[in-house]
Amino acid sequence: MSNMTELARKQVSEIIMNALGELVAARKIPSVPLPAFSVERPADASHGDFSCNAALAFAKALKSNPRAIAQIICEEAVLDGTAFEKIETAGPGFINFFIGNKWYSDVVRSAVNEGHDYGKTDYGKGKRILLEFVSANPTGPMHIGNARGGALGDSLASLLQYAGFYVEREFYVNDAGNQIEKFGKSLSLRYMQIADGSKSELIKRYSGDDICDKIFADEENFPMPEDVYKGVDIIEHAYNYYRQNGELLVNKSEEERKSALVEYALPLNIDGLERDLKKYRIVYDTWFKESSLHENGSVKDIVKQLTDKGHTYEKDGAIWFKASEFGDEQDRVLVRANGIPTYFVPDIAYHYNKLVTRGFDKAIDILGADHHGYVPRMKAALTALGIDSSKLDVVIMQMVMLVRNGETVKLSKRSGKAITLSTLLDEVPIDAARFFFNLRDPNTHLEFDLELAIKESSDNPVFYVQYAHARICSVLRRLADEGITFENSDNLTFSHPSELALIRHIAALSDCVNDAAKTYNPSKITKYILELAQLFHKFYDNCRIKGEEESVVQSRLSLCVAAKTVFKNMLDLLKVDAPEKM
Repeated sequence: MSNMTELARKQVSEIIMNALGELVAARKIPSVPLPAFSVERPADASHGDFSCNAALAFAKALKSNPRAIAQIICEEAVLDGTAFEKIETAGPGFINFFIGNKWYSDVVRSAVNEGHDYGKTDYGKGKRILLEFVSANPTGPMHIGNARGGALGDSLASLLQYAGFYVEREFYVNDAGNQIEKFGKSLSLRYMQIADGSKSELIKRYSGDDICDKIFADEENFPMPEDVYKGVDIIEHAYNYYRQNGELLVNKSEEERKSALVEYALPLNIDGLERDLKKYRIVYDTWFKESSLHENGSVKDIVKQLTDKGHTYEKDGAIWFKASEFGDEQDRVLVRANGIPTYFVPDIAYHYNKLVTRGFDKAIDILGADHHGYVPRMKAALTALGIDSSKLDVVIMQMVMLVRNGETVKLSKRSGKAITLSTLLDEVPIDAARFFFNLRDPNTHLEFDLELAIKESSDNPVFYVQYAHARICSVLRRLADEGITFENSDNLTFSHPSELALIRHIAALSDCVNDAAKTYNPSKITKYILELAQLFHKFYDNCRIKGEEESVVQSRLSLCVAAKTVFKNMLDLLKVDAPEKM
């Protein structure tokens, strides 16, 4: 797992420090404490591959002109055995380093030899992360926001694993609380409407697979109150239960009827969520049920712990948490006057379970923009419980807008809410969905162009990247058919600007992985791959392989294999196919 860019950066620092040591020994500069300096990658390649501000940083301590300091450092610098072939002074005192051919050869050789491990880092080695994402309400199908959260969360988990972390994926099932009560009420109402003798003739008139859609559309005969779920999925569950069990629940109490219908429908919904997510290439390590926190006493224990620590008080018959003392904007109700805990308590218990009971070093939640205020209150609760709140990180994800023909796609009437993940994947390839949802920073709004996602042209980002991978495979096949095969030669040489630009980008992969992991931002990976595709296509157009000297042929074949390796590794990370033919 070589990070060639980091190795070269370290060599810059070593060259500078060794030169300073020689200058002090020769009494050309005084032996005084010197401040830190930085080593950067210049945006303009004419300024070198690395630029160092050491002379500017040292000027005050050495009481000398920065350019003069830079000049004597350059004169004393020893480049033998390093990645560099040239060093020069620039501007007011910058020291620019230029990489030699050996470094370029080493980068290509590393990518070829390390294969699927190339680009991996040990940035997170020894750290355990629990990543919770999607956690869609199990009372209905997943909507388009869940689709973005799924692609983002799953890719972030893979990215963190690539950066050396141990990661577990988790789905938190909200199978308790108000939404389940509302779910039961909705099912009960639909069941009783379907079972109602006065409407049975109406139902009998309906036939075929679309019976539930027809009932849903019949607002006049099947009105529903405002405080229930109105999607056709509710009708489907109630109707299917009625078909299987008839009027079994008609004479039961409301609570018995709701309980029976929830017990029937909720597992079906959870199975549906798991099925749709697997279709989306997402497999969780754990499906954690909220109800388990109530059953094992964790919810009550959280209230007791906060009370025992003196962080609660009673007001109007309710138990309040002194959240404002721990950075939240106001205090929060933990237990209502009727004795029922608010949703906040099981959420605290859940995060306590993540960080204390199971001992993860970090809990990462991916939440929608409407949960922005959730972060300070949860961190306040963790702090009050004596837990380092920095162990909880929250990635806030903005809204998705679906667009077709330049116009916003309207909500789906059938679901009563929004277009579902399943509906989206019926229209858009999974590769496109996963790539498109990671094209932008999570905290920016995303416009998802449905037409572009299925377009087979370079305008489509995922097609453009996949075509670059397939193009490399085609080149290697075609040349092999002509007897020109890749031999993994040790004698590699590169000089064309298009070759060097492509290799520099390949070398930057580990830095990109670390940066994306640090910022929890897989869009840095999609941007990296898109630039890789652009650089490869430019290399392909400018640097022929067949007909050149054998050393050039093998060097360029090696570069093709190196680029192919990186494409495959990063597309695998996103769980996007890397086709060999298109």
